[in-house]
Amino acid sequence: MSAPRFVPASATQKARGYSSPPRRPDSWLADRPGDLGSVQPDGARLGSQGPDQGFVLTIAATFAGTLHLQPGEHEQDALAGASSVALKRASLFSRAPVVHDLTAALNIWGFLGPKPADALLAARLEWFNECHHPHFYDRLRRIADAVPAEVLHQPLATILVQISADWRVGVQV
Repeated sequence: MSAPRFVPASATQKARGYSSPPRRPDSWLADRPGDLGSVQPDGARLGSQGPDQGFVLTIAATFAGTLHLQPGEHEQDALAGASSVALKRASLFSRAPVVHDLTAALNIWGFLGPKPADALLAARLEWFNECHHPHFYDRLRRIADAVPAEVLHQPLATILVQISADWRVGVQV
């Protein structure tokens, strides 16, 4: 390793260079009990895995103060529930969440745009209530699972057109 000129060193001392660790003869295998195989597990309460999912919190903060909430609804709950849908959409595309994922989720649940139908409002009041608390993970899963993957696979513009014609396309209540 190099050192500044003012550090005393013996002229006869050999300079140390880089040496690689010893080569392993076999390739690595996921054979330990806690190792995952080649695919992410799928099942109840496992959610939607994807890279950099925490970025959805940064995106959600940009929507603060812009949501159309009804009496009894809270912004934290709306953003938490919509974030779970946004993460589901992002994972379907195998990427980190982007603003269009959260925009789609907020529009599907009627938090952006005109006042939604009464049936959707009733479902929102029940399902989104206190869902931002970590111990209500089941509520977040219910919110995300209510939006079909076929809808989330579409471009944002297509989703907006479809739910403006009929909100039931986006949510199975």
